[in-house]
Amino acid sequence: MQSALRAELLELIVQNTPAFLEQLIVDLLIAMGYGGSHKNAATQLARSSDGGVDGVINEDRLGLDRVYVQAKGYGDATVGRPDVQAFVGSLVGHGATKGVFVTTSTFSSQARNYVEHLAQRVILIDGNRLTGLMIEYGVGVRVSRRIEFKRIDEDFFAEDFSI
Repeated sequence: MQSALRAELLELIVQNTPAFLEQLIVDLLIAMGYGGSHKNAATQLARSSDGGVDGVINEDRLGLDRVYVQAKGYGDATVGRPDVQAFVGSLVGHGATKGVFVTTSTFSSQARNYVEHLAQRVILIDGNRLTGLMIEYGVGVRVSRRIEFKRIDEDFFAEDFSI
């Protein structure tokens, strides 16, 4: 069921516009605790769409550190090292130490290996991980049915009246 939900989410994301993908990433990062308020996060991402970076979001509510974001909806094409390297170059140009590169497709092994040995911390989020995070943080999904199992509360039945 989880796999089918991920596939359906990814299909819906790919069918939408690049602006939708950027908004989805804002919503997800806010749900994960980044960026402070939704208004602040959205403003920051909209402000800095230049220099190879789609946006900048505060890592925490106080804005002590920033995370630079790149979003690419590549369909089925694999994101290679050159695209990731260009993003890292943009990070260096901005004096940034942290970046997140999000794609709806996958990253090549060369791209994944490249980010492992950088001075900057770069996280690659492919379509599978993106949809997994959406499910985990409740972005674009809702609970349809909940199953509840009851078990004995053994503490309730323990006779300890020494209090």
